[in-house]
Amino acid sequence: MEVIQSSHAVRRPSMAPLLSGTVIGTILIVTGIVMAWVALATPLLSTVLPSGRLNPGQMATGVVIWSLALVGPAACVLIGASRLVRILASLRERAGRRSATMQALDALPDDMVVASGLTLGDGRGVALLVLGPFGAAVLRDLPPAAVTRIRDGRWELKARRGWITLENPLERATRDAERVRRWLGHDDADFIVKVYAAVVGVGWTIPRTSDCAVLRPDEVTAWITALPPQRSLTEGRREQIVDLVRETAGYGRSS
Repeated sequence: MEVIQSSHAVRRPSMAPLLSGTVIGTILIVTGIVMAWVALATPLLSTVLPSGRLNPGQMATGVVIWSLALVGPAACVLIGASRLVRILASLRERAGRRSATMQALDALPDDMVVASGLTLGDGRGVALLVLGPFGAAVLRDLPPAAVTRIRDGRWELKARRGWITLENPLERATRDAERVRRWLGHDDADFIVKVYAAVVGVGWTIPRTSDCAVLRPDEVTAWITALPPQRSLTEGRREQIVDLVRETAGYGRSS
């Protein structure tokens, strides 16, 4: 299975702030460890602490020195570790997590092509597009069932300020499939590609429509592989479609 991801959808974090933040965090942790070693394993602390009969000023100085010796190393280690944790979290957030649908597509046969993050000529995107002997299939993830409801045919998503109206995912997937069909059947093409639509989610019991299937992630592979082959879609025509997808994703045409 070939995976094509739009180059415009790939977010690459700048290395300069990440490197500088990592260096600063590491320096803080090392500084804290060194300070703790100097305070606890060397006689330096005993030499700077006032000794003998102490007046109030000397007692205050001793308290300050002890505070620095105990709090300073821990503070440096905690601040440095916190900085490194934030950098790691930022990297994970920018890298993004693969959806359950995308993970399910890993089991597709080698003759399939999966494209994500495409923006078509009309300026609107398509979440996931699968190409194969059957033609093409548009997949969209359903919103989480726990924070979504359907009232009088209207989809609503629970937000911080209450329920907000949500576009019907099945209708959206159906429209996306029609857009893809028109896009693949451009003026230079002498054939029409069959395009299927499906929404994927967990915890839903909504019925499918005549134009859009409703699947669980574990049903995606079986549904795609069961789609009937399109006889008019020859190997050469399939390669034309893949070339168009690569070009749209910013890969250029294959040689």
